Amino acid sequence: MVSSMSSSAASSDREKVVSKLPGWLRQNLKIRAAQHGIEIQAAVEQGITDWCSLASTPAPIDTAGADSFSTFLPPGQWDEFRQAATDRGVSLIQGLAQSVQLWLDTNPTPEIERPAITRRIVVCNQKGGVGKTAITAGLGEALAEDPNSLHPVRVAKALTKALRASETHDDPETGTDPLDIENLPGPGLRVLLVDFDPQSHLTSQLGGSPLPMNGDSLTNHMAGDPKGALRDLIIVVDSEAFDGRLHLLPACHDAFLLDVRLSAVRAREAALERALAPLESEYDVIIVDCPPSLGLSMDAAAYYARRRDGERPGQSGALIVVQAEDSSADAYELLTTQIDDLRGDLQVDIDYLGIVVNLYDSRRGYIATSSLQGWVDIKDPKVVGLIGDLKEQKEAVRVKKPLLSYAPKSQQAVGMRALAREVS
Repeated sequence: MVSSMSSSAASSDREKVVSKLPGWLRQNLKIRAAQHGIEIQAAVEQGITDWCSLASTPAPIDTAGADSFSTFLPPGQWDEFRQAATDRGVSLIQGLAQSVQLWLDTNPTPEIERPAITRRIVVCNQKGGVGKTAITAGLGEALAEDPNSLHPVRVAKALTKALRASETHDDPETGTDPLDIENLPGPGLRVLLVDFDPQSHLTSQLGGSPLPMNGDSLTNHMAGDPKGALRDLIIVVDSEAFDGRLHLLPACHDAFLLDVRLSAVRAREAALERALAPLESEYDVIIVDCPPSLGLSMDAAAYYARRRDGERPGQSGALIVVQAEDSSADAYELLTTQIDDLRGDLQVDIDYLGIVVNLYDSRRGYIATSSLQGWVDIKDPKVVGLIGDLKEQKEAVRVKKPLLSYAPKSQQAVGMRALAREVS
């Protein structure tokens, strides 16, 4: 049965049409429309217009198992479509399926937009325990997610909402308004995560093992003493959600000695760049999980994230992870002072990509809420992410799985995707 009825709920100049579509075709339509950034009703409208203008009827579509599908069309279009279907001797359901398939065929999946210069993001804060590793992993996972699937993303003004909730002592990470969530395709980027921390937390969290002390390592390559090709050390993060796009360069405990070894290296601030440069052509984004240190290794990381010739501001740079408490503010001042000094000493541009307030829980009271407000008030760099202190991240670490494949619909996963889009 097919029916149409006028409706002012969705649009004052369109009418609601109810028909049927096979589930697979409806899903393809939903994903493709999102990939092109248009509404489903606009895609269906164009598909019907094109179908009605065809000189002959396309090949039939298998509509077995078709179930209810509704959309909004311009007034009169459904009547024109009905007449065209009658003239061609096809059912309305078959005609609609052909129209949708015609739109899909003429609007193929767009190519992934890849940066001309590999983006380099260093995730840093010399204070330990703020969750740099979780943010590094979550950001990389969000950037590598499947472009042919839809994933829930928080798109509303989450920080404004969080501040409003903090004033009333509500938890902004619970009971999220569904209007704050939009299903969007994954970016589908090729991402390399670099575990630059000798504690190896990123390596362990993603199910890898630290490299052996007597073998090759990033430290050896930075110190000018490689034992092989660095790409031979890289492993693929095993998850269908990333389809081979997410890679990891594991840590080695020899990184505890990195600052000592760098002290004897010429142009030591460029040591990380020299080591990773041969890999850059294989990735769209390289994200470095920095150690909780302000030593020579942090200088090398910050220099690696500097803006290169021909690179737009904000494409690469430092992403600073903090918590909503006082000690993070002290660590932030030390880190930004070091980066600003490096900018001046070497005459380079090192962009701040923003601040991520991690492990936030307004139920901790005034210290948390006032500290969050303090971070938001900084403005430059601005807060680009707010990630709650919830159980899913801890569970993912325990089972050594990526958060976005372990709990893809969790509030933390939704927040990681929002962060990825803020820094893209």
